[in-house]
Amino acid sequence: MHSANSSDTTVTPAAGAPLRVLLVGDASNCHNALAVGLRKLGHEVVVASDGTRWMNTPRDIDLSRRFRGKTGGLELWLRLMWQRKAMTGFDVVSVASQDFIQLRPVRQLALFDFLRRNNRHIFYTALATDSNYVDYALSHSCQLRYTEFLFGGKPTPYMLHQGDLAREWLSEPLKSASNHILDSVDGAVSVLYEYHRALLHKLPESKVAYGGIPIDVDALQPVDRPAKLGKIRFLLGRHRNRVLEKGGEILEAAARSVAGRFHDRCELMVVENLPYNEYLDRLRSAHVLLDQLYSHTPATNALTAMAFGLAVVSGAEPEYYDFIGESSNRPIINGMPDYETLTDTLTHLVTHPEEIILRGRMGRDFVRRHNADTTVAHRFASFWQSKLQV
Repeated sequence: MHSANSSDTTVTPAAGAPLRVLLVGDASNCHNALAVGLRKLGHEVVVASDGTRWMNTPRDIDLSRRFRGKTGGLELWLRLMWQRKAMTGFDVVSVASQDFIQLRPVRQLALFDFLRRNNRHIFYTALATDSNYVDYALSHSCQLRYTEFLFGGKPTPYMLHQGDLAREWLSEPLKSASNHILDSVDGAVSVLYEYHRALLHKLPESKVAYGGIPIDVDALQPVDRPAKLGKIRFLLGRHRNRVLEKGGEILEAAARSVAGRFHDRCELMVVENLPYNEYLDRLRSAHVLLDQLYSHTPATNALTAMAFGLAVVSGAEPEYYDFIGESSNRPIINGMPDYETLTDTLTHLVTHPEEIILRGRMGRDFVRRHNADTTVAHRFASFWQSKLQV
């Protein structure tokens, strides 16, 4: 297992010569943020993605699907054929999980095989749900204490009401595509503890490394807060189609209950599917981010809020902290999918606002230590270079 425990965010070149890197696909701005960190280290990077759809994050080659249905797929494929020469000749290509472009599995695999043939090495960035993760999460060998599918040995509301999504990941076309990609890559880098465990379910440890989620900490300056907060602002920021998957319905119910009881001391803001820059503006106006309940690891939404100095309710199990080697600074409020427990947790924050300020300071220090874009980029580049030298 590859743990990461570095507080050095100084921009220094990664070991070895600068790399030419192509990052294909994105989710929650992860590959774009990684590109920023890699460029700071002196590497040449091209991002080819759809901008995480509605988030419209930066990319160098646009792979967005502009139309619905078969017309949209055909238009994207033709545009891809026109642009594919710009995706050749790189030292490193890394695809963003298996769903790295909005095309049918057969088309995804055609693009993957083209990239593998026409570039020096190809890797996998485990940064989103894929068939391998779902297979691991539902298997008897799963070492995670819970997932978005199972909690306490029982199906979650997400599994009960949207279980077809999980079963689709395990369908023959998607599972075969996942196996082909993972069997073909030179290595895989995880951004979450859960995804790391799932990769080790499929690949030997020598082909797996932990990178983490990159955050441009310097670009997200902490929001000025008075010594004593006024009305506490909770923000629930979510993807409209992933509410049950993240436990958003429980978070909202608990927060509305607390806001109703303490209407003069706190309020709840709910935002969905905003473009990235607009979402950052809303985030800056909050004091506490309500993120998700089924994760062991804080992801991009939580880490971005922490960089701003917000308190965060998200995933943060001891296994994750131990995995990254963090024993003293554990600032994330570990949310559990239980209405009564969450209500008590949010009530405590409203009645002890000084804790919000403290956790906000600790959270920014945590992100700078473990998730600064250059720190994460150095982990990725060092792993890639180790495989290029084999």
